[in-house]
Amino acid sequence: MRIILLGAPGSGKGTQSAYLVDKYEIPQISTGDILRKAVTDGTELGKKAESFMTSGGLVPDDVILGMIRERLQDEDTERGFIFDGFPRSIPQAEGLDDIFGEIGMTLDRVLEIRVPFETILTRMTSRRVCAHCGAVYNLRSQPPKVDGICDRCGRAEVVQREDDSEETVRHRLQIYETSTAPLVEYYERRGLLSVVEGDKAPQDVFSEIVQVLEDSGNAL
Repeated sequence: MRIILLGAPGSGKGTQSAYLVDKYEIPQISTGDILRKAVTDGTELGKKAESFMTSGGLVPDDVILGMIRERLQDEDTERGFIFDGFPRSIPQAEGLDDIFGEIGMTLDRVLEIRVPFETILTRMTSRRVCAHCGAVYNLRSQPPKVDGICDRCGRAEVVQREDDSEETVRHRLQIYETSTAPLVEYYERRGLLSVVEGDKAPQDVFSEIVQVLEDSGNAL
């Protein structure tokens, strides 16, 4: 089972990816993880990526795709894998198609977790984190028992991260809409796209994902 998870920041991709890993025992492939490992290992591609990261630039698609090509050669991908956060653009999707052609793989299904942007905005701006121990809360769904006090460590350091401010979240959603959302149309044209409504409990979303995979014949 080779699948791609699409969805805006805050749509729940990470949660659903973890569920899929547990159920189907296939790896989640994240470009961020691949980049960090390549840099740590000092691979040729890792050195190239590090030079861009150090200067504050974006790592070029050819470097990212080279790392993806190498990752797909690993034994743990033989039964399948989940791409979470990749591809991010049409050129990356086209590059991934080329890689699949080179190594004799096919993509089984693309799942878009669709959540209204205003719902995502509410979710993310309601998130709070303990600056001391890192415990995560949500003022709407899982607030600390005492306002501003961390349940885990008892410190009065439960704060909103800068990344979760309304201005920052709206900017991230705008970037997604501009660069990543066109992938929905790209995969829809190829008959690979299934849409799952993500504005409900995580387990309910996961049940729908499993049903989609079973109905399409992609479940292991």
